[in-house]
Amino acid sequence: MESCVALIRGINVGKAKRLAMADLRRMAEALGAESVATVLNSGNLACRHRSAPRLAAGLEAAIVRDCGFSARALALGGAELEAIAAGNPYADLAADPARLLVAFPLEPSALADCAGVAYDKAGPERLHAGDGAAYLWCADGLRDSPLAAAFAKRLGERFTIRNWATTLKLLQALPR
Repeated sequence: MESCVALIRGINVGKAKRLAMADLRRMAEALGAESVATVLNSGNLACRHRSAPRLAAGLEAAIVRDCGFSARALALGGAELEAIAAGNPYADLAADPARLLVAFPLEPSALADCAGVAYDKAGPERLHAGDGAAYLWCADGLRDSPLAAAFAKRLGERFTIRNWATTLKLLQALPR
């Protein structure tokens, strides 16, 4: 059993795709997860499991079966999440961690496609595609961020995004 996190894309944002975190915990436990804890109410789960990829696939199937809608799931081993956090080149900029985003790819080719996101590279916003995630620094906030809008338009369905504060909470929630 390894420590891992599961990130479910697009649940509990607005009125569609509602999933109670107690139900998500039960789904994970039915898939053999242990020490299951949810983080916030937006599809974040920390647990111990035999296989992160099997956990993600099982959660996707369980959501369709039990909730009647589909949602992409990504599961990462604890060491992988730690490496992604350590590789954040903008961590020192994050006076407001809600303005720093970590975009976790749902498919392998998505990170390479970050190079095609068009934004004002001379402005204060920054985008970096790392080994396991892309990092977006939205200096003036997300609401009016040209970078966040361009990223979502070009790659939105291919990533699940968490802000830096949530990413740090996921690290803290990993079962040891």
